[in-house]
Amino acid sequence: MVVALILGRGGSVGFPNKNVYPVMGRAMMEYVVLSALHTEEIDEIYVSTDSEEIKAIARKYGVHIIDRPDYLCTKEALHQDAMVHGYHFIKNQGKEIEFIVLMQCNAPFILPEQLKEGIRVLRANEELDSAATVSKYNMFSPTRARRIGEDGLIHSFAPLESLYDLDRINCDKDSQGAVYFTDGTFIVRPRCLEKIEEGMLPYQWMGQKSYPIMNWAGLDVDFSWQVPQVEVWLKESGFTEDKLPYERNCHV
Repeated sequence: MVVALILGRGGSVGFPNKNVYPVMGRAMMEYVVLSALHTEEIDEIYVSTDSEEIKAIARKYGVHIIDRPDYLCTKEALHQDAMVHGYHFIKNQGKEIEFIVLMQCNAPFILPEQLKEGIRVLRANEELDSAATVSKYNMFSPTRARRIGEDGLIHSFAPLESLYDLDRINCDKDSQGAVYFTDGTFIVRPRCLEKIEEGMLPYQWMGQKSYPIMNWAGLDVDFSWQVPQVEVWLKESGFTEDKLPYERNCHV
């Protein structure tokens, strides 16, 4: 069985109610739920949350609800701990899980065709631990990252001389090649969550070998100023307020 686990808590400080914020006529999390619902390979969908608003939207679509415990609902709680909790909750229902699709209420940049691709690739290659959507952000190359030092001045975030050939570093954002960031959706084998401590840092739920599912402009939304980026992605992907791109005549 392939199971989707969608995570979203209430209580966001930086962007209150971000998970249910209206975007093009739908709550942000609805795009995540709809993508999972229109992926035939996904057998069941669960939402892990403490938010009554999120629960109400989940019920609207017939999605199972996992009541996330209080200790996993603080801003200090680790995302991966909520994933492991949700996974074991589902497993304890007696489910034989082939893959678990980890999604976020505030990461609506996902289409059924991308989920299908990840599942197909994992089924074809047992050595792979996971598949993850990635977006290219060359402007955020590690060579451009900065920190403010104890002296109050700007410094490189990492010691570039130990990471790169300094002769190749310049102000061109593309000088280091393509720079990819995971953007919110992961398809993982149960072993990744069973032995999460063995996974690659910082996202240990990915395991060690992860296939890239190409995306663009994706991210998990944490600030209100990112909402226009969501709208651009949705429109370019074929969404309108009345229709979904994966079913021409589907009005949702």
